[in-house]
Amino acid sequence: MPLPTMNHTEATLAILNYQPSDHLPVVHFGWWKETLEKWVQEGHLASDADGSFNRNLAWKEASEKQGFDYGWGDSNIGNSTDLFPRFDPTVVAEFPDGSQHVRNGDGVTVLRTGDVSIPAEIEHLLVDRASWEEHYKPRLQWSPDRLPKELPTTARDIPTTLHCGSIIGRPRDIIGVVGLAYMSMDDEELLDEIIVTMADLCVRNVEALCAAGAKFDIGHFWEDICFKNGPLVTPDFFREKVAPHYKRITDILKRHGVGLASLDCDGCIDELVPMWLENGVNTMFPIEVGTWNASIKPWREKYGREIRGVGGMNKNVFSQDKAAVDAEIERLKPLVALGGFIPCPDHRIPPDAKWDMVRYYCDQMHATRWG
Repeated sequence: MPLPTMNHTEATLAILNYQPSDHLPVVHFGWWKETLEKWVQEGHLASDADGSFNRNLAWKEASEKQGFDYGWGDSNIGNSTDLFPRFDPTVVAEFPDGSQHVRNGDGVTVLRTGDVSIPAEIEHLLVDRASWEEHYKPRLQWSPDRLPKELPTTARDIPTTLHCGSIIGRPRDIIGVVGLAYMSMDDEELLDEIIVTMADLCVRNVEALCAAGAKFDIGHFWEDICFKNGPLVTPDFFREKVAPHYKRITDILKRHGVGLASLDCDGCIDELVPMWLENGVNTMFPIEVGTWNASIKPWREKYGREIRGVGGMNKNVFSQDKAAVDAEIERLKPLVALGGFIPCPDHRIPPDAKWDMVRYYCDQMHATRWG
């Protein structure tokens, strides 16, 4: 008996809950700004008369023209568990070569050179208790002003995600990797307070959004606390100081009928996966293939159906040819067959991607019989 026709929300939830689905949504995670700029210049995307373009409109246009069904997190609500207000970006110094030292919205001074890579960090404002008390703690308190004016009260055609915040990734942004390491040894009490303050804010925000009667399909965290060789903090530190806060939030989600909790963490996350699972975070994203060949398969073998995944598609094939794209789709087929997994390019699509190869990928994904 054929399955009833499903929208993308219904299909996504069915797949991630190991239930039958009538189709596999073709999902993306967006594009670098420079990628969109290139495609505007090539004539694939619209631009103004002067060649400028609106990034949000270009993002939507690229998704539709290339054939994606939706972007993971496109319908993300409640992204207000952060500095409020943020710091005003300020140019601190300018240099003859055109580079600048800029204090960004986190209060971190970075080197801006015009390159597309992540800017180097020069100086951090948060270095001790005095700077925490003066500049950061007041900006991490909850208030009703953080809530969006409009909330989704009915199901949508694409999944509605509730942004649950960040327990350690945002503190890492603000303090810096080196600063985080030193603070964990030199002022453990302060670091504990920073993490708890951030977690309390996330908990309060999720509670308020759920209590307001909003309709959510998936909870979603952002962390980015790993790199290619593993976590940027020790697993013991993560287990003791960070992991229990996820359960505070996933318990709220479950009470409001949201059983899926997705987490965005780049890098090699293997050592942290069991701690996320133990605390209710059951969907890993974006599963970067990288040099360490991340895949849902070994996690499924180890953790069974408790773990789900979105991502794991090697975006680097978009700079190659149709044969490379075909080979990548063939590699994904047995992973999709495991259930609980939706392929998605494993991060923003970079500037070396060819428009025609991304379009070909979407066409082939739609045409493939996934069983």
